[in-house]
Amino acid sequence: MVGGAALQECLDSETVERVVLVNRRSLGRTHPKLTEIIHADFTDWSPIRDQLRGLNACFHCMGVSSVGISEADYERLTYTVTKNLADTLRAVSPATAFVYVSGQGTTGDSRMHWAKTKAKAEDYILRAGFRDAYAFRPGFILPEKGIRSSTWWYNAIYTVMRPFYPLFRRMKGSTTTTEIGQAMIRVVSVGASQKVLEGADISRIGSAEH
Repeated sequence: MVGGAALQECLDSETVERVVLVNRRSLGRTHPKLTEIIHADFTDWSPIRDQLRGLNACFHCMGVSSVGISEADYERLTYTVTKNLADTLRAVSPATAFVYVSGQGTTGDSRMHWAKTKAKAEDYILRAGFRDAYAFRPGFILPEKGIRSSTWWYNAIYTVMRPFYPLFRRMKGSTTTTEIGQAMIRVVSVGASQKVLEGADISRIGSAEH
């Protein structure tokens, strides 16, 4: 859902000249700005290394739920994938800025494995030596512009809760898919004073006038 939001805002933005989308399966979408790379193993970026050269920014929106998978698999899909992507980009696109989408509640002091794993990924990205780096920690995300999650039960929850969106919008930490996408573009374009952005920060930056 966050990846879809980032893609939509990038395609609509006059600031963004080119979008390289790395996906496991094709979206079946065409756009003059868009180059789609189908890649199966996100733990190994070497097969598409040369296609990632010369990028100015990376929006790493991949995420999995910790529900129903082992801690080892969650670590591999959350930390290992992120670390390997970061290492590849530093080598081929040293001028890249990196935005890592984490989540509300992320902390290294948590008893929850998912929170500690995301905190480790955040720490790696922020210390990796990129031109600029940020960790986004959205809370409740309100989908806009037809954006949907790839997780069916997320969509079921959103459908049930849609009448309550005005209430959720007033909750601390909530943001919209549009604000997330816009905030990503703005932090890598003009920067931000904070490197770890919670939901309220994302909404503030994403809803700011150009």
